[in-house]
Amino acid sequence: MLINELSKRTGITVHTIRFYEKSGLIKGKRNENIKSNKYFHYDDESVEKLELVRDAKSVGFTISEISQLMDAWYNNKITITQKLEVLDEKLQSIELRIKQLKEMKKLISKFKKDIEDDDC
Repeated sequence: MLINELSKRTGITVHTIRFYEKSGLIKGKRNENIKSNKYFHYDDESVEKLELVRDAKSVGFTISEISQLMDAWYNNKITITQKLEVLDEKLQSIELRIKQLKEMKKLISKFKKDIEDDDC
């Protein structure tokens, strides 16, 4: 499939797909039988990888982290136990971020109350 169809199947814009390709997350292939254009073609694995990228980004993974994960996942460099450890680390990171955000919210609420009470 060409990039436009890949975009339609995944719901990811062509621009973003090109960015992911430049980042090394996916790779299109040229059809050697066609000499009239230099279009890249993508397969079902590209769809699968883009869905993984989309899902990983939605839960807070960075492009760098996703790249490392995909390399390990698709090249079987890590065991299931190690995969679970990576996910546990991300969960701990998210819990820490939630705690920080709650503290920030509490502080902002205090500032707001001080202003409303005309203490500032």
